[in-house]
Parts: sequence; structure tokens; C-alpha cells
Amino acid sequence: MQVHNLIGIGFGPSNLALAIAIEEKRPSGRPIEAMFIEKQPGFAWHKDMMLDQAHMQISFLKDLATLRNPTSRFTFVNYLHEKQRLQDFINLKTFFPSRREFNDYLGWAAAQFDDICAYGEEVVEVLPEKSGREVALLRVRSRDGAGQVHERLARNLAIGIGGAPNIPDCFRPLRDDPRVFHSSRYLGEIARQSGAGRIAIIGAGQSAAEIFMDLQGRPGAPKVDLIMRARSMRPSDDSPFVNEIFNVDFTDYMYSRPDKERAALIEEFWHTNYAAPDLELVQQMFKILYEQRVSGEERVRFLRRHDVRSVRAAADGIHLTLLDLNAQRESTVRYDAVVLATGYSRERHKALLGPLAPYLGAFTVDRHYRLQGTPDFRPSVFLQGACETTHGLSDTLLSVTSVRTGEIGAALLGAHAARSSAEEEAEEGRAVRI
Repeated sequence: MQVHNLIGIGFGPSNLALAIAIEEKRPSGRPIEAMFIEKQPGFAWHKDMMLDQAHMQISFLKDLATLRNPTSRFTFVNYLHEKQRLQDFINLKTFFPSRREFNDYLGWAAAQFDDICAYGEEVVEVLPEKSGREVALLRVRSRDGAGQVHERLARNLAIGIGGAPNIPDCFRPLRDDPRVFHSSRYLGEIARQSGAGRIAIIGAGQSAAEIFMDLQGRPGAPKVDLIMRARSMRPSDDSPFVNEIFNVDFTDYMYSRPDKERAALIEEFWHTNYAAPDLELVQQMFKILYEQRVSGEERVRFLRRHDVRSVRAAADGIHLTLLDLNAQRESTVRYDAVVLATGYSRERHKALLGPLAPYLGAFTVDRHYRLQGTPDFRPSVFLQGACETTHGLSDTLLSVTSVRTGEIGAALLGAHAARSSAEEEAEEGRAVRI
């Protein structure tokens, strides 16, 4: 069985950027041989949130390569050049392309690595492979769409599997009910709700706001309730000084702080990334609600300071019991569908790496995103997008992705060079003995 220097689990933007960094850091000697495994049948990035009017919330300069290597052929600017749209994009006078165009850029980059990515396989287990008393390699087991299991060996792993949909406890019993679904599946699932007359959206962030705008703008639009615990929908603060927390050098500062100070920093700036839609989007929503008051027709509602106390599925719909936190009064409302714009959790890697837990302890990471293992554990396991508590709020975003993958690539190159040198010395030793 071939031993890969690196297996990347997941092939979204993070591991795609890592593939680019490795390609561009390719040494003159033996290259780092990498393989990636992706459960989707082809490259896709938030495909069920490709709404017509949705645009990026970060600058196109924070693409897969620019902050690490502005001369890279994998920059968004070079993508525009190759697609013969660079001049027209300049004339748009924006730093924020549509989400659809940025997805096309990511797909364009991913297509250049088709030969090292196994699509349509879901990694189900990572096992330790021992040599004597040490764990020398990792056995990665994946299953394809036909149920066939594949096994590969790796010296190192990069986990880039993204977040798992966060489902509030009261909705978990209905996870198999097609009328209740997470925003990550929005476009695919809403297409199956053609007869829905009343829809609830749970959440107060960018996804909730985008889905609200999409639903109210559809022909024959349903009645829509946006339900949130907060008193108001607060826009994201993207002012220059606040945005410095997403700078690359802030990662060093964040990692150098004690745990208590890190937690305080995340709490202070939490609303720059969570439950914080664009100001323009908030203004559009307010205008719709105001014009509705002028017309006297109530088709959409903004239920602030409301908490979902219980959920009941019935033949005629999904019944939500809501507590008005201001009036301390409960009411039950029937909906044909409920969209959960409730964010993501970032703990999936722990279950996936469960068999390695005896060697990885508390799953803490070093500055280069590498899990800290026991002395007898030789592989390096890197986490992408799961280190927010130690590396800052930018960790789950594209903001530092190109630089982070450059750091991981450098760590891999260092280990690769050391191993190659050791192998050459061993080879010379054998030759002398002969």
C-alpha cells in the first residue's frame, strides 16, 4: 500500500489552499506527495446558499493565495484574467464579488488538482499504525457511494472538514422531518416546499437575513417569520480598526495570550463574525418591514426577543411554542417549514480521530495548528478551521487561510526534509556495511 506524505480529509477552501501552498513550496528534491479525500461527488462550496443576490463579506484579496504569495497563479485576480473578466470586474468598483463568482473561482482552482483528490468518498475512521512501540503511520479508511471501503496510509494528516450544522436541542427529534432543515441545505430543501404558505426562520445572522430576503422576494412568496432571541439584529462591524483582529499578525498575538485573555478577546469581538449580517442587508430588511406597515398588509414578521420553547410535528405542519421574552407570554404558531439558520459547531474532528485519542490527549494545538501528541506518536495532524479558541475568530474564515496553509506547508516541508535526510543517512550506512 502506498504511503502518502500527507492525506487531507476534506477538500474545501482550506485544504485546497493547502494543496496550492504545497505545490508552490515544492522543493527541488523529493516533493511532498499529497492526497485529498472529499465526500462530495465534486467540488462544491456552500452550494445550497448560492443565492442570487448574495456576495462575499471579505475582500477578494483574501483568496486562496494572495496574502501568502501575491505572484501566485492561483489568485482571484489571475482567475479573472484567465476568464477574460478582469477589466469588467475593475469597473464594478468593489472588493466583494458575488458568492456565485467566488465559488466559480474556487472550483477553477480545485479543477487543477483533480488528479490528487478522491471525490465521493467519506472518511469514516483514522487508525494508528504502529512500528514497534511507536505510531509511525495513520491508516485512513473511507467509504464510497457504492459502500466500498478504501484504505490509505499517511505520514501526516490535514483535517479540513468544516463545521457541522448546529441543531438546537428542541429540533433534534425532527432531524428526519423534511419540513425542518438547516440553512446549509436551504436551496435544495426549499425547492421541495413549493406549497408552503408560512415559513419560520430561526436565527439572527447573515444566513438568516439572506434567507429572509430570498423568501420574501419569490413569486407567490410565503408568509415569513424571522424568530430570534436578541432584541435587535446587529450589523457586523467591519470598520478598519476592528477588522485588525482578522489580520495575520493578530493570530500570533492571540496565541501568545493566556486562556482567560483569549476567551475575553473572543467575547469582545464575537459580533464581528456571529449573528452579524451586513448593514446593507439589515437596511433592506427594515425597508421591507416599513413598507409593509404603510400598506397595512402583514406578510412578514420580525419576532424579536422570542424563544422557541417546544416543537411538535403534526400532519398539518410544524407547531412552535414561542415565549415572548418581553411580555412573558407563550403562543403556538403552525408553520409549513422551519429553516434553522443556527450556525455550526467545530468539534467533528474529535469523533473522526477518536481511535487516536490516547495519543492526542485534550486535542490541543501548537502555533502551527498541529495537534500535540505523546512522544510515541510520530505523525503530524493539522487542524484547519477548528482552532478558534487558540488562534482567534479569523480561524473559521477565509481571512487567514492562505497564510495558515503556508505555515502548515512549511511545517510539513521541515518534517519531510528531516525524514529524507535520515533516510539518506541510513542508506549510506547500509552502503558502507556492504
